[in-house]
Amino acid sequence: MLHAQTADTWPMFQGNPALTGTTTATLPERPALLWTFKAGGDIKGAAAIAEGKVFFGAADGTFHALWLSNGAPVWSYKASNAIEAPALYHEGVLYVGTFDGHLLALKAQDGQLLWKYATEEKITGGANYARVQGRTVIVVGSHDNRLHCVDAATGKSNWVYETGNYINGAAAVADGRAYFGGCDALLHVVDLQKGEKIAQLDATAFVPGSVAVSGNRAFFGQAENSFLCMDLNRRTNLWVYRERSFGYFGSPAVSGERVLFGGRDRRVHCVEASTGKSIWHFATRGKVDSSPVVAGDKVVVGSDDGLVYLLSLENGKQLWSYEIGRPIKGAAAVVEGRFVIGADDGVLYCFGVK
Repeated sequence: MLHAQTADTWPMFQGNPALTGTTTATLPERPALLWTFKAGGDIKGAAAIAEGKVFFGAADGTFHALWLSNGAPVWSYKASNAIEAPALYHEGVLYVGTFDGHLLALKAQDGQLLWKYATEEKITGGANYARVQGRTVIVVGSHDNRLHCVDAATGKSNWVYETGNYINGAAAVADGRAYFGGCDALLHVVDLQKGEKIAQLDATAFVPGSVAVSGNRAFFGQAENSFLCMDLNRRTNLWVYRERSFGYFGSPAVSGERVLFGGRDRRVHCVEASTGKSIWHFATRGKVDSSPVVAGDKVVVGSDDGLVYLLSLENGKQLWSYEIGRPIKGAAAVVEGRFVIGADDGVLYCFGVK
């Protein structure tokens, strides 16, 4: 059984193994800027929050651990290449991919390198974890066209699953299976024990982000003009959402009967999970590659217009915004009363209750 994050932790991209981007943590309607931390390069990946610390990597190849309370540095680790992927925290260890194709396992307490696993191309998506036959495994996709499954304790390969093109996003994990899309325009469903194909479903165009899984449904956007919902039991397309001829490059959030996602049409969309019918949309002034996160009755999302927004989940009304001034590609990491988000200015921002 995989457990979702608590209100005081955000252990991975989109918060939990199913990548639903939701938390019971609450946020104030008008958050204050609590602290900032300047890294040595763009921050594309979402942070992880655990043990009272914030963990994230930057384009200069430095992986940072900061105190959540005040943003003061705890430790840093210098990787051999840029880090764009979000971090995964699990049982005291951090797992993060690099641009030179390595999956690193770092001790959360002090940043000690525990092991390094090599793929053959860059890793841009977050790692995920699962329990398989009593052992914890880590799964991560790579631009070498493969999904890799390694032992969490040793970094030794369990299996490698071959696809037809790059894997950009993280793989969602649910019910002993991994779910992910890629540049081969397929939704892959893979058995986590054997690394064997269970299903391949036609996404009609390449999938640049990650898949969110809720119940028997998988939700994801593709690069042309469609956001899709697949019925995983029937292995068919349940519905397709098309508004205009712009792609959906971020990853969705799923909260009950609402699915939220950003688009290159400069909008944040909210649709019904069962039908794909539009509930509301919110217009920004730039493309929205940032992945929305739902915290209680609020939605946190960034935009290429340089603003981070807090929206009402109910009706999409803007509650608050903060102008960073540079594009925000990554997703927020949310815990009770505060959230952190990075931007292309190389700064990590923490907002919350003063």
